[in-house]
This record gives sequence, C-alpha cells and structure tokens, in this order.
Amino acid sequence: MNSTLAGPLALVLAYLIGSVDFAVVVARMHGVNIHEVGSGNPGASNVMRTLGKGPAVMVFVGDALKGVIAAAIGTLLTRATSPITPWAFAAGLAAVFGHCYPIYHRFRGGKGVATGGGVVFFTMPLAGLILTVVWVTVARLTRVASIASLTVLVTTIPLALWQGVRGMALVLLGATLALVVYRHRGNISRILRRSEQKVDS
Repeated sequence: MNSTLAGPLALVLAYLIGSVDFAVVVARMHGVNIHEVGSGNPGASNVMRTLGKGPAVMVFVGDALKGVIAAAIGTLLTRATSPITPWAFAAGLAAVFGHCYPIYHRFRGGKGVATGGGVVFFTMPLAGLILTVVWVTVARLTRVASIASLTVLVTTIPLALWQGVRGMALVLLGATLALVVYRHRGNISRILRRSEQKVDS
C-alpha cells in the first residue's frame, strides 16, 4: 500500500472501529437503552451497575479490543517494525476519540478508559499488565471506578517512559490520556465533592 495513504487510512479505520460502542450494543441485547439508565454513560461501569458483571465484562473486553485492533492497524498498515510507533498511538488516539464521540451513536460516547487500555496492551504489554493491577487494586480499595481510572492515567506516562516511548509517540499517548481525563471532568468534580458513585452502589 502507498505509504502516504496508509497512515490516513489507519486513522479512519481506527475511528470507525472506536465508534462501535459495546455498552450500547450489549445493553440493547438486554432491552435497555444505556443512555437512559444509571449515570447515562455508555461504559462498563454503568453497565455493571444496571445489568451486572457479565454484561460489564463483555463491554470492557469489546472496548479494549477496539484499542488493540486500532493500534495493530496503525502498526501493520504503515509497516512499522515495532508496536511502539507514532502511527500505533495515532490510530489508538483515533479509536479513543471514536469511542468518546462515536459517529454511529450521535457522538454520545463513553470515556475511553478500556479502549485506551487496549492501545497500551498492544504497544506496551508489560505496562498494560501493571496498569491492570493498579486499576483493580485502587478500585477494590476505594470502590470508585473513576478514581481507579484516573490513577491509571497518571501512572501511564512514567511507565511509557520506562518502556522506551519517546518523541511523537509519547506526545500522541499524552493526547490520548488528556482526552480521557477531559471525559472524566464530571467525575473529578464529584470526587472533589465526595459524591461520586461507587462501583457496587
């Protein structure tokens, strides 16, 4: 494939893949409009509160796979020799943007944590495992998914530096994290007010 077309094509494909919102799909399978129940957020945490652990796991895995596939597309289409390439992170950012602002769902999407996690797992598997342990540990201690997610976001850049991510790849990863933090602005406000909803509530 022409190298000048491969990159833009990877971004378009990644955005379209990211726009598939598994929270919406799984909830519809159960006869529920996820935008109208719980917090209204089409994400795994809201699915867990409203439909239970099984559907929530399906949503989390599906959303994470979007990030994995997007980063893989960015790597393969541009013929990069390593997954730690700017195009992998650019495609990952496109997928997270698609998850947050999905073209299939009137641009009403989730917050991008699982999809971003998929990008990290593809590009930096060891860092992905560490961040998973961090998320689970913090979630169990606080019982607040958003606190666990924000802790992971803060931890990602140091781990990426440790894994050798530099230059434009690091900038694109930082942009992805910034987007996810922006999508959590309501959660941050509620955390500061100590009114954030707990995972099991």
